Amino acid sequence: MDLELAGKTALVTGASAGIGRGIAQALAAEGVRLAVTARRRERLDALARETGAQLVIIEQDFMQEGAPQKIADAALKGLGAVDILVNNAGGSRSFKLDASEAQWEEAMTLNFTRQRQLAHALLAQMMARKWGRIVNITGKSEPEGLNGAFAAKAAMHAWAKGLSIEVGKHGITVNCIPPGRIMSEQIERNYTPEFRKWQSEHEIPVGEYGQPADIANLVAFLVSPRARYITGAVIPVDGGMRRYQF
Repeated sequence: MDLELAGKTALVTGASAGIGRGIAQALAAEGVRLAVTARRRERLDALARETGAQLVIIEQDFMQEGAPQKIADAALKGLGAVDILVNNAGGSRSFKLDASEAQWEEAMTLNFTRQRQLAHALLAQMMARKWGRIVNITGKSEPEGLNGAFAAKAAMHAWAKGLSIEVGKHGITVNCIPPGRIMSEQIERNYTPEFRKWQSEHEIPVGEYGQPADIANLVAFLVSPRARYITGAVIPVDGGMRRYQF
């Protein structure tokens, strides 16, 4: 299927590894002109070599004050316009009962506030052209104990749904993808091979952990003109691991 993405422009955050890297590779393969951002410049340079694409590389700490506006400005300068935003940066934050206000603030900033700020920094130029796509890579919002990321992802889902209602008339869609167990450096760091094998056999209906391409394939469709009638949705990609009733 021709996704009609050739010539579109996109900004992908957290693109140096894992899911973000997979998304950048998939969009580049579809002919999308890309701006990518992360803290590790050498990883972004390697991504440019691997894809063979001319990427706008933005080395930026997402947590710095004012980072979303700096990233938006750099992407707009390099690409001329941003048709597609993929909010991928974030990270788990497991807490104990005595977690400090600073810890909670950091978790919410990393996993919700910066994504919201970046999207709003790019909305005006999307609205002016009557076309845009925003996809947020989120996470499950059902709690397993205290985790700042879970709370932030729930906020992301609610914000994205509300935003989709406001911007739909401007040709802009807003969707969220909560991944299941997708192989990455973080997964390899946090879960032993033995646990991954056990979980694949007992908790994931398709019987294995996913790959970044499994997320990237859905992203490529959602950001395409062919997905014009899908907005405000939360679409898990988890091999059936979640037990939602819908």
